[in-house]
Amino acid sequence: MTNTNKPAASPPAGDRFARAIERVLEHEGGDADDPRDPGGKTRWGISQRAYPFLDLSTLTREGAIALYRRDTWTPIRGDALPEAIAFQVLDAAVNHGVLRAVGWLQQVLGVRVDGVVGPLTRAAASEADPVTLILAYNAARLDFYVRLRTFPTFGRGWTRRIAANLRFAAQDLA
Repeated sequence: MTNTNKPAASPPAGDRFARAIERVLEHEGGDADDPRDPGGKTRWGISQRAYPFLDLSTLTREGAIALYRRDTWTPIRGDALPEAIAFQVLDAAVNHGVLRAVGWLQQVLGVRVDGVVGPLTRAAASEADPVTLILAYNAARLDFYVRLRTFPTFGRGWTRRIAANLRFAAQDLA
């Protein structure tokens, strides 16, 4: 039997998704079932609420990664965004949903907010100063978090997640 909690080997140099999802999984860990969490039971960050017909008890790490690639990375067009920005949007999409994550990106970029990473969003992201963009993007996430009724319960973890993402950005942009 394999230990599904063991981190995978370092992803290949050219696999942007693999590098990004390893970071996300650092935040998401394994299983969680806090009755105070509106998302309900989760495994690898995949919630029963988002996937009501999925048997989370049988979801492997590899299965979760496949879901993230199909349902999160592909819709955010992660391969078409600058890598440092793609990670930030992926992490937000995992935590908040694709539409909200892409909407924040578009809002920060000053383009029409439609929740779809199309040519204008991709061009604006490529032309933007990445430091300014990532700081503004994470500020939007924090603004959202503090307005949630569950912030007193989960806020410490969410702010730690943002702090970790800012450290990742510092590495990515060094």
